[in-house]
This record gives sequence, C-alpha cells and structure tokens, in this order.
Amino acid sequence: MEPLKRAELRVENRLRAATVLLIIVFLLFTLRLFQLQFLKGDALRERSQRNSVRSLQVEAPRGELLDREGRSFATVRAAYQLQVVPGDLRDPERTYIALAQLLGDDVETLRQRGGATLGGRRFQPVVLRDDLDFDALARLEAHSFAMPGATIAVLPRRFYPKGALGAHLLGTLGRIRADQIELEDYAGYRGSDVIGQTGIERRFESHLRGAVGGRNVVVDVAGRVVEVLGQVRPVPGGRVVLALDWDLQQAAEAAFRSTAPDQPAHMGAAVALDVRNGDVLVLASLPAYDPNDFVAGTDPERWQALVGDEWQPLRNRAIQNHYPPGSVHKAFVAAALLAEGVIDEHSSVFCPGYFRYGGRNYRCWQAGGHGQVNLRKALKRSCDVFFYTFGVQLGVDRLARHAASFGIGQRTGVALPDEAPGLLPTSDWKFQNKGEVWLPGETVSVSIGQSYNLYTPIQLAVAYAALANGGEVLKPRLALRLEDEHGETEHAFPREVVGRISISAEQSALVQEGLVAVVEESGGTGRRARVPGVRVAGKTGTVQVVNRTRTVGLEESEIPIRHRDHAWFVAFAPAEAPEIAVAVFVEHGLHGGSTAAPIAQKILSRYFEKRAAEQEVLAGRDGRALD
Repeated sequence: MEPLKRAELRVENRLRAATVLLIIVFLLFTLRLFQLQFLKGDALRERSQRNSVRSLQVEAPRGELLDREGRSFATVRAAYQLQVVPGDLRDPERTYIALAQLLGDDVETLRQRGGATLGGRRFQPVVLRDDLDFDALARLEAHSFAMPGATIAVLPRRFYPKGALGAHLLGTLGRIRADQIELEDYAGYRGSDVIGQTGIERRFESHLRGAVGGRNVVVDVAGRVVEVLGQVRPVPGGRVVLALDWDLQQAAEAAFRSTAPDQPAHMGAAVALDVRNGDVLVLASLPAYDPNDFVAGTDPERWQALVGDEWQPLRNRAIQNHYPPGSVHKAFVAAALLAEGVIDEHSSVFCPGYFRYGGRNYRCWQAGGHGQVNLRKALKRSCDVFFYTFGVQLGVDRLARHAASFGIGQRTGVALPDEAPGLLPTSDWKFQNKGEVWLPGETVSVSIGQSYNLYTPIQLAVAYAALANGGEVLKPRLALRLEDEHGETEHAFPREVVGRISISAEQSALVQEGLVAVVEESGGTGRRARVPGVRVAGKTGTVQVVNRTRTVGLEESEIPIRHRDHAWFVAFAPAEAPEIAVAVFVEHGLHGGSTAAPIAQKILSRYFEKRAAEQEVLAGRDGRALD
C-alpha cells in the first residue's frame, strides 16, 4: 500500500502544480488584457484606426479660361500619379526594384523619393512619378497585385490645348513659395499647393482654384481602399471669360513667326483693343513658352534654358518691357502742338534733311529732306525736322502734360501682374532722378520719341484707341466676366473710362487725317498695313538701338541682331468709324513700315474678315425672317 500512497501523492502534487501554473497563466492573460484594454486602449485604438481608416484629400478641378466666343484656352485633364504609402510596403526594397524596372527609373532615385518610413508620415502618400504616360500606367496596373503599398491616383491637371498660344497672357502654375504662403491672400494654402504664379492664372487665382474635397476610406493591409466611409466632393473652380479673340491671337502670333526660311522668327509684342470698350482682343508676346511645361513642375534643365535664354522668353513684352517709342510718339507731339496753339493746320517748315540747333545738326531720317512740310505731310512722311522745329518751341513739360492725358507713362490697369509704368520725362523728373537740369537740346530728341521716353505696347494701344474713339482713355478690359462652374455669371466687368485726352475733336481730326495718309496715300510710310475695303489710320516708328557708326557700311542682313533698330506700328480702323486699335512692336525688326506694319495688317485683316462673315450671317437671318 505504501507505494500506492506515494504514487497518489505525486499525482496530487502534479495537479496542484498544474493548477498553480494555470492560475498564473490566466493571471498573466488577465493582466495583459487589462493593460491592453484599459491602460493602452486609447492609444492602440487610434493606432489601429490610423492603419485602417485614412483621410484622403480630393483635388478640385481648376476653372476654365475661355475666349470671348467660349473657346477654351485652359481646361483640365486626367493625370495619373504613382504614389506609395511607406507604411504599407511589405518589402520596400523589392517593391522599389520592381517599380524601377517598370518605369525605367533608377532604384536609388525612387527610394529617395519614397523618403523615411518612420512616424505617422509613413501612412501618408508619397509621389514617386507624376503624370504617367499610358504605357507606364498599363505596366504598373498589370503588376499592381504584386506591389502592396503602391497605388495609382487620378488627379485633375491643368491643360493648355493650344500650347504656347497666348502663353504670357494665360500665365503659369507653380508650387507655392515660402514667401507667398505667409501672405493673407494665401491663407489656408498648404506648402504643397500649386497656384497661379503669372498672368491670368495668378490674377484670378482665388476664383479659378475651387475648394478641395476629401474622403474617409478603409484600406486593407496592402493599402488598397476597400470601403468609403464618407466624402466631401470638391467644388470645381470658376470660369473666367476673357475678352480675347482666339482667331486674332493666332493671326498675330503666326504673323510674328512668318519670316524668311533663313531668318529667325520675329521677337516683340502685339496688342489689339476694341476702341469702343477697351476689350483686349490680342495680347501677344514673342518668344514664348509652353505653359504645359509648368503644370507638374518644370524640369530643371528646361527651367535653366528658359531663364538663361538671352532673349528672355518668360518676359511679357506687351506689358513688362518698355521701349523708346520712336516716331509713333509724333501723334502725341502733334496733339500737344495743336492744343497749345504752337501750330495750326497751315503751319509748315522747310526740311533740308537736318535741323540746326545749339551749334549741332540733328538729322532727319531722309537725308535729302522732305521740302516744305505741314502737319499732314509731316505725319505721312514722318518728317523729323517738322517735329524738331516745333517741339523745341513747345518744350518738354507741355509736351509731357498732353501726352500724359493719353495714358502715356503710367500703368494702364490691365488685369495682369507686373505691368511696367513706362517713362514720360519732364524737367522735374530729370532733376529728381539725375540731379541735372533739363537742356533745351534734349527736347529735340524727345520730340521724335527718342531720349528718355519709354512706353509699353499696351500703353500705345490705349493711347491710339483714345485718339480714335473721341477722346476717352479706357482701362483695358481683359476679362469680360467671372462665371461659376455651371456657367452662371458671378461678376461682369464694366467698361471703365479712366481719363480724357486734352485736345478738342477738331484738333484730333487733324491728327487722324495725317495718320490716314500714312497708310492710305502714296508716299506714306505705312502702306503695307493697308486692308482692302477698309481705311486704316496709323503711324510707323523706327528706334535707333546703337550709334550709326557701329553699323555703317553693313547690309541690313549683316548687322548683328542686337544692333538692329526696333520697329513700331500703331493703328486704328476703320478710320471713319474706328472699332479696333493695334500696337505692334518688333524687337530689332529694323523698320516699322516693312516689319511691324505687315503684322498689324494680318491682325486687322482677320478682324474685318470675321466681321464681314458675322454680317453675312446676320443678313441671312434677317432674310429668312422676312420670308
């Protein structure tokens, strides 16, 4: 019996030990459960939700830019973006190698773009490749099942269907800069936001932007969306309807590029305004760039090429660059001479080819002279001696006062950033800026648009429009109205009169008569601007760039481009009832009559072709109504 008792005792001891062990194990589970449920419950719950429920931002489509006839200059398209969520990558190294092979990229480059995988940021999407082409998209989609954590996002992306057409007017997009995000205008923006940086895109940023939306989604362990818990739809940006005419803009830019096969395209600017309301029908600047290159961030090499280009393609020559006006300034000199009573329609001088003043000869552009010249002939033949003679009698300050009434030497107020004011010199200006008194001899040069005078093409378009429309200086109207995403008008921009010219209707008519002769009469300097069936009034201008001694003996084709004269032509038509004013500046274009005037002619011709076609349509409708 003794052995049996010892065996029973051993069994009892083992049962007790097992019971104690089970109790200890259950106590440990209970303690762990208590720790997880009560001590760390909130933290673990938040962590779990972060891994499974995510908030995703949904970008808003940017509003369209339309021309006056409703044609789109800027719209949106779908862009495909490769993203990774570092925290969802099961095997980061293997995934990056696979992605590099599919995309033809460097593994290390992709790894660096993926960034660190620590902290809460590891559950935020990181962009590895933007704007995927369809071939790359197809390859990635076909292998997506083997790459957990890598996803394709579809985003609305700005698109300019006509490429470089109207580039400076439309402007560019770019990542918001650190100095901008601190401004009140950009309150609520994030450091990763893309905004309008230049042109219309910048001017109407707040209207075009729209409002971002968002989605709360449940994702699986591979980071794939399995359920949408809730969403706020983005609000598309509003539309901007421009006064611009797509057809005229195309005609202007094509005219700048239509040169001889062995010659580079012309550089410069063209502005066309409706003289009745100030509508900006054309605003062209060449050379240009493709704004599509800026939408997803500019390639560094492309950016350096643009910034380093000696001809500055990023500059909007129509509003940002100002130039000596040359002989197109003579219309304002003529107006001032008439207003001040220095001349009348019968006043004349004899032009021998030079003007003697202060012991110096000032040349006329025609070496042999123009003979006896009155105001009409002086404008028609652009006689320098006529304006030298009477300009000195007028004086710089009276000349400046009347020119300023046309809007010269001041910003026009066009709805674009960074407009230059130009320069209309006076004796006070010279003393304040150079500490020197004005010399009478300087008035000689100012009287033909040389010396300190600096005007922008848009200023001259506004000034000639005022001369054409009866004296009203109009603010250029670039946008007709702002619409919501459904096309309902939110705001219409009114016609704005910002001043009146200082001469009478009779005096204005005398100037206009001379400008008509420039184009329409034999011997006029602007004959190449003629439009069949339309009387055009205009003025040519040629601006000396370097001293003539540097180009003496050279054929025009042999003169280095930087040493060639600038060319101007400014006009309005029809002369008897003006509708459109055009200012054309060709940088280093040599002659206003032979280079700038033909470009203006192309713009005017296209305008009147369209007007004739519209009148035919209206006549046909009226005929059907009568039937």
